[in-house]
Amino acid sequence: MPAHCNRFRFCTLAHPPLAAAQRQPTKRTAQNIQFENTQEMSSLTLSSPRYHHLSSHAHLHRHPHPPMAIIRHLNLPHLNLRHNRRRYLSVAAAALRQDTTAWTQAPLSEVQTAAEDLFHVTIDVSDSPDLVASHTRPGQYLQLRLSDAEKPSFLAIASPPSTSTSKGEFEFLVKSVAGSTAELLCGLGRGDVVELSQVMGRGFDISQISPPEEYLTVLIFATGSGISPIRSVIESGFGARKRSDVRLYYGARNLQRMAYQDRFKDWESSGVKVVPVLSRSDDRWEGERGYVQAAFDRAKQTYNPSSTGALLCGQKQMSEVCLCFKIS
Repeated sequence: MPAHCNRFRFCTLAHPPLAAAQRQPTKRTAQNIQFENTQEMSSLTLSSPRYHHLSSHAHLHRHPHPPMAIIRHLNLPHLNLRHNRRRYLSVAAAALRQDTTAWTQAPLSEVQTAAEDLFHVTIDVSDSPDLVASHTRPGQYLQLRLSDAEKPSFLAIASPPSTSTSKGEFEFLVKSVAGSTAELLCGLGRGDVVELSQVMGRGFDISQISPPEEYLTVLIFATGSGISPIRSVIESGFGARKRSDVRLYYGARNLQRMAYQDRFKDWESSGVKVVPVLSRSDDRWEGERGYVQAAFDRAKQTYNPSSTGALLCGQKQMSEVCLCFKIS
């Protein structure tokens, strides 16, 4: 990489979810999100500590700890209690904290196919004003629990906060993964009841790339179901039409696995140029091929890092790529 380039490394941070809930990230640190329904290490990254024009987000992870019931089945006489005491206390504390989650019952309004293995899920939260009020920023998430599932799923809210307020609904883009809570959710129908936690995470702090006149370029990268929180950002509005260059590089295996194609026209009208990138396209595809980071590199654009922001949500490989913003 040329010596005159400024690097922004969007790295993966892996740690237990309960620890993540306690570790409030310092302002403008790069972070990542893993959604249980995607089985991909995803990231919602807007910042490097050195550059204030990018913003930061909370983490989503699978719960790695065994449930409380497992503690009762441990063969304690054969264990070195002194060595493992701290571990067991940590597990017990984690289970206790998990039990304190406040759950709200809500019926499903709609479950429809959005793309191959992806489902559009709408949940009616009109009877839960406190839950609606907790959704304040795009990029936030919550836990969803089913009575016949072993553990909850972490799901990013795809709809903007304005939809929660005006329609009393939460919308999600859910990837159906075999054996997961998400798979069970995608098999339900209108009227079925699920349980939701309060909305969590700090979401995308768009104020860090405002006003638009000072941050003229915003680059957005998403892959697969990682487009879900990105949709919330775009439809929440962040002054895209007042900026000179706002582009979304959206990657999927093929068009059959690319959700929200019916929204591209509206996103373009709002000032966001959509660049679909297919990693396994057929011969008829005339657009970008390969991976989103490669498509971005092929553009050979020059950016001023002091007036450029970036939003990412997708696979680990994409989130770990070094983005080089060349000083114009």
